[in-house]
Amino acid sequence: MSETHPSSSLPPVWFHSFMRWFPVVSLWVVGLGLLPLLLGGCAAGEPSQAAPAPTAARTRAPRATPTPAPTAVQAQPTSSANQPDAADFALTFEAIATGLTKPVYVTPAGDGSGRLFIVEQPGRIRIWSQGALLPEPFLDITPRVNDGASERGLLGLAFAPDFARSLHFYVNYTDARGRTAVTRFAVSPTDGNRALAASEQIVLQVPQPASNHNGGMLLFGPDGMLWIGLGDGGAADDAFGNGQNLDSLLGKMLRLDVTTPGGAAYRIPPDNPWRDRAGRPEIWALGLRNPWRYSFDRATGDLWIADVGQNLYEEVHIAWADGPAGLNFGWPILEGNHCFQRDACDTQGLELAVAEFPHLNGVCSITGGYVYRGPRTPALHGQYIVGDYCNGQIWRIENVGSRADPAWSVQVLADTEFRISSFGEDEDGELYLVDHAGAVYRMHFAAR
Repeated sequence: MSETHPSSSLPPVWFHSFMRWFPVVSLWVVGLGLLPLLLGGCAAGEPSQAAPAPTAARTRAPRATPTPAPTAVQAQPTSSANQPDAADFALTFEAIATGLTKPVYVTPAGDGSGRLFIVEQPGRIRIWSQGALLPEPFLDITPRVNDGASERGLLGLAFAPDFARSLHFYVNYTDARGRTAVTRFAVSPTDGNRALAASEQIVLQVPQPASNHNGGMLLFGPDGMLWIGLGDGGAADDAFGNGQNLDSLLGKMLRLDVTTPGGAAYRIPPDNPWRDRAGRPEIWALGLRNPWRYSFDRATGDLWIADVGQNLYEEVHIAWADGPAGLNFGWPILEGNHCFQRDACDTQGLELAVAEFPHLNGVCSITGGYVYRGPRTPALHGQYIVGDYCNGQIWRIENVGSRADPAWSVQVLADTEFRISSFGEDEDGELYLVDHAGAVYRMHFAAR
């Protein structure tokens, strides 16, 4: 197969996949009557429950924290002497938008408008503005989006850093041929709530050998580059051998310069690690299974990646802003911090997870979140919020050591019934939760 990056306009396009594969599909179909969700490790099909009531805070009684295995890098649950324990925080949820169709992401435009843009998997983007969900979609490309499998569809959205001037934004979806399509759109200069569907231009097309593990996230980093996370191509066990293959874009984190004059789709940043070496120059890191959601810490620039595991472990990685490029996160040599399908393996040169979550208590598909930097709860600053799609649990991960010698604490924040397809961050750094069943919630943290 060959990945392409033309600069012409995109023909009709469609969506993504994120499930565990046959063992988990069977478990969910038989046990719950659901198909796996978009998370390459769990369930994400048709929601079985109706959208929650507008102000419901659907939580269960707390369960015991799944303790990461001892081989995780100092990721046993601990408390920090400088921060309140998780039990000292009450986490509640305020519904801001309900009645949505398979929402998978929420993000601001970064233009100071305060609007939130909600991605619906079948191919629409909705706007929440001034306390209300606008009736007309910002963008509707459902005829171009292939959402025929539970991990396909319209999966990602990123606004250009200069959006207020350029009116450009980027999406990631599965096209009619089952490819990952990363494309650019423009917004109407006379109506900021309406994107121009005819303005679409291809940035990148990547053939997908299977309907799951397609990734779906794209995000502009603090460096102004577009970061695109792609899964290993699907099936199970890295069946297509992409995770460690530098000639494939699959199973990688890509980094592109899309601020290109003259109509070119993108340029390779001069400091990309494989620009002048054997391998695809778009690649920034390798060894990922399905990086469904990742984010940059808005204060430090560190990159947090939640990578969906296979049958045993979910994992979280960090790439320090002042660290090297060209990282290898280990898949399929490792699942979490454990040798995959073998008793021993060579881990030299691999980036170990800072936290891993074994498949206990219903955990099966991690959904990456954000390092909290909002003004409302300063005591949570610097702590990474992450959850699981399958069991609805939400954790915080905190470095209770130093940057030079980190020690990671993992604690439960809430135990919910949400199908957590994504988290979101508004312009101020306050956090939101996206429930695949049909709603978006503002998260409220309060000291008890």
